[in-house]
Amino acid sequence: MSRLQPAKLSENHQRGCARSFRELRLLLTADLYRYGGRTDAKAFWRHFLFTPGYKYTVQMRTCGYLKTRRFKAFGLYPLSKWILLRSRYKYGIAIPEYTVIGPGLFINRFGGIYINGDAVIGANANLTHGMMLGQANRGSRAGSPVLGDRVFIGAGAKIIGHIHLGDDCAIGANAVVTKSVPEKGVVGGNPGQLISEKGSEGYVNRLVPENLLRRCREAAAVRAQA
Repeated sequence: MSRLQPAKLSENHQRGCARSFRELRLLLTADLYRYGGRTDAKAFWRHFLFTPGYKYTVQMRTCGYLKTRRFKAFGLYPLSKWILLRSRYKYGIAIPEYTVIGPGLFINRFGGIYINGDAVIGANANLTHGMMLGQANRGSRAGSPVLGDRVFIGAGAKIIGHIHLGDDCAIGANAVVTKSVPEKGVVGGNPGQLISEKGSEGYVNRLVPENLLRRCREAAAVRAQA
């Protein structure tokens, strides 16, 4: 994804919103799989009712879907936005409904999770409490981070600016990252330094099955062409 111009930073958009109910259902199914390896109704209600991370994800993606509906879904979008904002303060998770997030989002714990709406998150991401994907407002890295697939973000980590984290990266607890990280890079410290190339294997578990991942990407491709 190309870097946004300064005037466009933090501008409201719909790039990450599901445009069809099928796409919404597939994304939520993929997200659910990450929590327990199951996608049946029992698993859904268990995690929706008792797992703050998944509950917020359902509210966030649903709100994004309703945002794209005609006449804002005849009042359902404002209601869903209010519910999402309420959950933001209740659980300490602030992820805008229009953020581009791939299938298989897993929020481990909750509290202090802040993501700029211009950030891009790939498939099978692991987010941990206290982490931030923040925006830089000036300089060559003005903008928000772009994350590849299967990225693990440790507790308290801060990733700032328009930088790219390659597939299978792992960011250590409390690391501050302001430069791009290659595939399978492991970063720790403040300022963040590349400390190994062992990647996120072992930290990102229960990956979304390939057939479900493919269906999610096909639905997203239809949205991109619309």
